[in-house]
Amino acid sequence: MRPGLYTDDSITRRVNRENILLLGGGRALLMQLAHPKVAAGVDEHSDFRTHPIQRLRRTVRMIMAIVFGDRDTALAAARAVNQAHGRVRGKGYRALDPDLLRWVHATLIDSALVTYETFVKPLSAREREDFYQESKLLGELLGVPHDHFPATLRDFNEYVRAMIAQGAVRVEPRAADLARLVVRPRLRLLPGPAMVPFEVVTAGLLPPPLRQQYGFAWGGAQRRAFRLMVIALPRLVAVTPPVLRVWPLPGHNVSLAPSLSITS
Repeated sequence: MRPGLYTDDSITRRVNRENILLLGGGRALLMQLAHPKVAAGVDEHSDFRTHPIQRLRRTVRMIMAIVFGDRDTALAAARAVNQAHGRVRGKGYRALDPDLLRWVHATLIDSALVTYETFVKPLSAREREDFYQESKLLGELLGVPHDHFPATLRDFNEYVRAMIAQGAVRVEPRAADLARLVVRPRLRLLPGPAMVPFEVVTAGLLPPPLRQQYGFAWGGAQRRAFRLMVIALPRLVAVTPPVLRVWPLPGHNVSLAPSLSITS
């Protein structure tokens, strides 16, 4: 097994190998789309409207390649993303804008922590801090300058809060339109109502201001359903065999050739 950028006992690998983190994918996507410039790039330079789930799959493949692949696989994945971003620009935005890259990176890291602690188990303050500090390597590979990162997890949390509270991140009509494709994608083998649990989970995990701006129903029925999942899923995860619970299994490198762009 060739060494990767992260060690097998790192908190980054321990968190990201949990399959249940896929439940946080919708949250990360909607947080990204809530940035008007990211939404514009996604809408104008991708097939998101026809294949919204493909974006989530590409994001997962990219993260797995960088976090679990050997060094060559990780660096190749990052190069592929950066090359794709170099071609993406429009009125008032470009995909290689460090501020946009920082926000997209933040949505992935924040969503991973929130989803893990909601559906797997709480982390210690030290583990959360280590996860954030280790995430800077991923961000730098994807074009975020080192001096753009908030110094500590506390600073990072304040950055995410301020982006939403001060209006840099806000749900505009384009984002709201695209969001419907995230939580209710048109899938040939699944009727629309089958995605209701995913919509409830996504709404429950979102920061409350964005949940409200997206217009998600969040009455008593939705809150009770979410609380039930928050109670039941960690218990289910705890008794699930590793062969089903995590991917890849500890000690196994990943060999992927992801074709991901933050705007694709």
